[in-house]
Amino acid sequence: MSTKQKIFQAFENGTLACKNISEICKTLDIPYREKNRLLGVLDELIKEGKIYENGGGRYGTSEQLGLIKGEIVGNERGFAFLVPDDKSAYQNDFFIPKKYLRGALHGDKVLAQKSTVSFGEREEASVVQILSRGYEKIVGTFRRDRRAGYLIPDEKKFSTDIYIPLSACERIKNGVKAVAKITSYPFGRAPGGEIIEILGDEDDFFAEELSIIRSYDLKEEFPPHVEKEAKKQEARGITAQDLINRRDFTDQLIITIDGADTRDIDDAISLKKTENGYLLGVHIADVSHYVAPRSHLDNEAFSRGTSVYFPDRVLPMLPRALSNGICSLNEGEERLTLSCLMEIDKKGAVKKSEIVESVICSAHKMTYAEVSAILDGDEPTREKYLDVCEMIELCAELTRILQEKREKKGSVSLDVKEAKILFDENTGEITIPDYERAFSYQIIEAFMVLANETVAEFMQSIEAPFIYRVHEKPTEEKAAAFRAFAQSLSLNPRFQADDVKPYDYRNILKSAENLPSFSILNRVMLRSMQKARYAAENKGHFGLASDCYCHFTSPIRRYPDLCIHRIIKEVLHGNYDSAIEKYADFAPRAAQQSSDRERRATDAERDVDDLYKTMYMSERIGEEFEAVISGVTVYGLFAELPFAVEGFIPIESIFGDFTFDPDRLRLVGRTDVYAIGERVQVKVIDVDFYRRRTEFRLLGKINEE
Repeated sequence: MSTKQKIFQAFENGTLACKNISEICKTLDIPYREKNRLLGVLDELIKEGKIYENGGGRYGTSEQLGLIKGEIVGNERGFAFLVPDDKSAYQNDFFIPKKYLRGALHGDKVLAQKSTVSFGEREEASVVQILSRGYEKIVGTFRRDRRAGYLIPDEKKFSTDIYIPLSACERIKNGVKAVAKITSYPFGRAPGGEIIEILGDEDDFFAEELSIIRSYDLKEEFPPHVEKEAKKQEARGITAQDLINRRDFTDQLIITIDGADTRDIDDAISLKKTENGYLLGVHIADVSHYVAPRSHLDNEAFSRGTSVYFPDRVLPMLPRALSNGICSLNEGEERLTLSCLMEIDKKGAVKKSEIVESVICSAHKMTYAEVSAILDGDEPTREKYLDVCEMIELCAELTRILQEKREKKGSVSLDVKEAKILFDENTGEITIPDYERAFSYQIIEAFMVLANETVAEFMQSIEAPFIYRVHEKPTEEKAAAFRAFAQSLSLNPRFQADDVKPYDYRNILKSAENLPSFSILNRVMLRSMQKARYAAENKGHFGLASDCYCHFTSPIRRYPDLCIHRIIKEVLHGNYDSAIEKYADFAPRAAQQSSDRERRATDAERDVDDLYKTMYMSERIGEEFEAVISGVTVYGLFAELPFAVEGFIPIESIFGDFTFDPDRLRLVGRTDVYAIGERVQVKVIDVDFYRRRTEFRLLGKINEE
């Protein structure tokens, strides 16, 4: 055993735990004058991540020194917070003063030591070691003076500029939006970097959008080798070999229903009336036939995790040769699919189901608007789709049955307003129509939910490795806060916060469905819930009141769907043991990756949408609107317009003196009270592109008749 191994063993068994260099020398019987040789060994162990030095000269393992592993969340004023990885051991974040960051920056993974000092209700900590850097690239605005260039990060939590040597930025225009690669982290000085991409002028709207996209490290283009593989798979098409042992549904009436601008179509439906009820077919693109595990395509899809949708562009998970081409269930073209066939009784219960490999040919690419027109009796549309009118009406009939059944189970039918942002590439015009959720959307939603549930229940029954979509019940703290909020709206929630059930939330929604505050109640209810995520263990889905659920229906745009298609096909081919061998370890990793990528995509979409909303409202300064108060803070009110754009009303702009009532979430004055859910008249005063916020002026309440 080498000297280094013996010393590490002495740390592991506690002999050297938490000792300084002189104490270690004494314990190991090493003359203090030879400490430099010992320090060299200790430094090697530190570099290998086996032991640490706590900043006070004492050495040990992370456990012995009481070090906390976590992520730095910075603040533009220079200090930061440590968010511990182990939430069960540490309930709260730790405050880290600037002087104790020791070079750590926003996003870095670090080891920190708890201090005896407190910062308000938070304990204080100091960084001991930086384990990994959070940013390799960063987006911002480039500035230059006579001595050097600097990138000022858009992310204000990254509280230092990036130094760019003058020799490396002489030809870069002052004030452009750019991406810098961080090349060095000199202690006590600004990180060094180089500009690797110019996004556009500082005041260019699309440069700002691209800055947001780059800040989330989202990719527009695919690497050449991935594109090449996609085109090769597209060229394969469908061969006679591919059709062996596939169920042929090409002679059946099958349609797709999507948005008018949808190009990546991964689900189709068929429906027939039977003696005992209905035969519903949900046919999903067999993407796994073209994307082999561990191929270039698969590695790229795993890395991306999901497609990301913005008003003016889509960043697909798969190259367009697949997503818009051979995998997309295009009208009039044969496509390979994985079909979930369900025999449903007249009460909406699935009595029998089957999952099969199949081939289909979609008869029509229908839009939600066209389906709505058929159901509304629009004669020109019905004439155009004469062959499917009966089936569409049958779809509506079954949807209502399924909705009633799910509602009885307690499904929480959240109807949160989301702005539908439309961008015209030809004119550059942004439009946001009033919020509307047509029944045609609900048809597809009901059928996809049923297929997802049916597939998940089958896979759980055979105990195969799998990726479930889980949605755990709200925490007691958040459920109690939502209950208090509902009470502030004069509702009467009757549930225990420590054991809330889906039907408890459903009942609150039903009691408020005719109130002006209904959409706000939806939103606050959503915030009280935990975030849905992917997991290799089934934990049920609270929002859907489902004991078992998965995502099966969108393999073109979601990696977990693609992954479970592979597992399902292994089982269908009789390779159960192979499924366990291949996916028992991979499923948890894919679930975590997919959850992380989903959160990143959601945040990016929200930020870009906020940018478009701000631009849209900038052209409406001076206009007046009816709105509903959607939030109340000590600083003022938030109000939501009919097309789901929210604006802020500063408290100092409201006539009179008001105080904030945090328990009932309202502003209280001598004669007026403003509370969530009340209808008001507002005027657009200004927009703040930096904060992506619209400012309103309150003109008065709208009296309810």
